[in-house]
Amino acid sequence: MRIEIICTGDEVLTGKIVNTNFTHMTQRLEDVGLSVIWGTTVGDDRASLASAFRLAAGRADAVIVNGGLGPTVDDLSQEIAAEVAGVELVLDSAWLTTMEGFFARRGRQMPPNNTKQAMLPAGSERLDNPVGTACGFALDIAGEGGTARFFFTPGVPRELRRMLEEQIIPRLLARAGTPGVILLKRLHGYGLGESHVDSLLTGVEALAPEGAVKLGFRAHYPQIETKLTVRGADRADALARLAPVEAEVRRRLGNFIVAEDDETLEGVVLAALRQAGFSLALVETFTAGQVAARLAHLPAAEAVFRRGLVARDAAQIATALGITQVGEAAVVAEAARAACGATHGLAVLIALDEGDDRLDLGATIDLAIAIEGRAVTRTTRILGGREWIRLGATELALDCLRRFLHGLPVDERIDFEKR
Repeated sequence: MRIEIICTGDEVLTGKIVNTNFTHMTQRLEDVGLSVIWGTTVGDDRASLASAFRLAAGRADAVIVNGGLGPTVDDLSQEIAAEVAGVELVLDSAWLTTMEGFFARRGRQMPPNNTKQAMLPAGSERLDNPVGTACGFALDIAGEGGTARFFFTPGVPRELRRMLEEQIIPRLLARAGTPGVILLKRLHGYGLGESHVDSLLTGVEALAPEGAVKLGFRAHYPQIETKLTVRGADRADALARLAPVEAEVRRRLGNFIVAEDDETLEGVVLAALRQAGFSLALVETFTAGQVAARLAHLPAAEAVFRRGLVARDAAQIATALGITQVGEAAVVAEAARAACGATHGLAVLIALDEGDDRLDLGATIDLAIAIEGRAVTRTTRILGGREWIRLGATELALDCLRRFLHGLPVDERIDFEKR
């Protein structure tokens, strides 16, 4: 199936906002075995929108249009879709009632201009939006060379994502004639580069019969996501086909797998602390408090997270913790732990090389995890820009804590460190 995505809006076209919707849609479609062939971005201009719709209708089988379903004058998707399809806009009374209820539940009167969002092209299929006022709709539009099924979606990311999952992907799979079910297994890794993981996993797809499992990657420093997409006659069949491939991927990547599916590294760390009844105190330099920020906002973190100290230099740490020996991360971690009665203390101390105004820097990272009577340490170096070092140190600290809590070696070498 040939799929095109059209993203609308002047703010998207001019780069005033980052188009995360397009990235999300292409990734989710790829996850279920559907590939996007074309991507178009067009502003809030009637002629440009009409031209983009006609061009897509002639070359694609299915088109997802994102944006332009709001109540203001520059929201043009319904109107242009009706024009290009050669039909009138008609009031969808059921959706109007839904919108009125949406406002009433929030104690507000619906503004008159919101009625525009219930005006849909005649003959279109309404797509439900349970979290907003902009319903989507599906409509066939003819172009030069063919006819495509168009799916119109709101621009608000959480509304788009809900509609994509519940309304659009099932319809696209049905139109594609995809047999059975498609499952996606995601394994999140830290510490290995993309090319390294690719070489480690060479040949794993052959463990599934008839090419039933497809291997893919999504790298986002410092993590890499390994994706296994499997097709089967039903869920049980798909899981059976997936099992040997997943097992081999886990064996080859080993301790470098930090989470899976919708889990996060920080979520895994918090869960391990909670399940054991542990608590945590942190000391961080140069990270801008990113280790604490990754943990402290999570649900139930208040039962685990005792204290986070963000400092710029050794003197500030010494004053806050009442110690004099701040050059050793183990001493700092133990002092932080003892000061607030936590079971675990984590210190992340970063020293930049001289000349920290350069684009590419070097930094020494001293990490320590302390429990009563014992501490484990790790010292390493990372090269790169300031944000690269900051993010790398944050991820390294969380991963070392994960490893410590799970009884894994904390000093296993990663691809991003320099020694």
